Amino acid sequence: MESTQSATRIPAARRLSDRPALRNTVMIAGFAVVMIATGAIASFVNNPIAALVIGPLLGAAVLWLYRLSTRALENRDPIELAAPSARRHLLTGVGVGALLSAVTIGLVALAGGYQITGWGSLAGALTVAGMMAVVAVAEEVLFRGVILRLIQQRGGTWLALATSAALFGLVHLLNPGATLWGAVAITVEAGVMLGAAYVATGSLWLAIGLHFGWNVTTVAVFGTVTSGSEVQGSLVSATTSGPDWLSGGAFGPEASIFAIIVCSIVSIVLLRIARHRGRIVRPSMLTR
Repeated sequence: MESTQSATRIPAARRLSDRPALRNTVMIAGFAVVMIATGAIASFVNNPIAALVIGPLLGAAVLWLYRLSTRALENRDPIELAAPSARRHLLTGVGVGALLSAVTIGLVALAGGYQITGWGSLAGALTVAGMMAVVAVAEEVLFRGVILRLIQQRGGTWLALATSAALFGLVHLLNPGATLWGAVAITVEAGVMLGAAYVATGSLWLAIGLHFGWNVTTVAVFGTVTSGSEVQGSLVSATTSGPDWLSGGAFGPEASIFAIIVCSIVSIVLLRIARHRGRIVRPSMLTR
């Protein structure tokens, strides 16, 4: 009797692992819910101490869920979160992301589209930094760790890169100050660049670092809007002016032509590295 019951009671995770289409749908839907939920929590935290605790803890929880789901549903350890290169990739990403943001806003300022008007708040800047930790992790896990990776396994790198970048841009249309041009811009600059970071390294840490460094510098340091979301706190108060293609308008500097140019250069470099390392997967290389 016991053996019959054990044979019929197949764990749900095992049933899903044997059905790739259903498994992939569950992973995408599940981490989309996680991204929405953590983003909602982040929007309500307005205390720097709470943010610096809650943000990283939520980010760690998202990574734990990702590890758990890949082991349960895909029967594998997530090498894209491997520890040996994690610290190096993360710190490199944060530094490069901050530099890219500074260069972009510097170019906007030189063109007359950005001006500092006063001092902001250190507490506000720390609050943004804390909560951006979970935003960067949750979005990278969904768009690069799940969507890009799963599509790459079925259709190759170029299809995966294009699809994940396009979805990344479409999601940002839901932000308060979103514009169609802004969504296109973030698709080209951020969606492709962050995807290229994953493809070049096979690791999520560089993409997480780039995402975090860019967001914190853009919002918490320079006091501008990111992806159409309002500024929650920054070290300085600033205004942007001029045509949307130059300053980014309501969407923020990410919709500036300068952001597209600067980030596209990095994307090209990363894709060349990926090609040199043999990490570009073509459909002809996939087994059906």
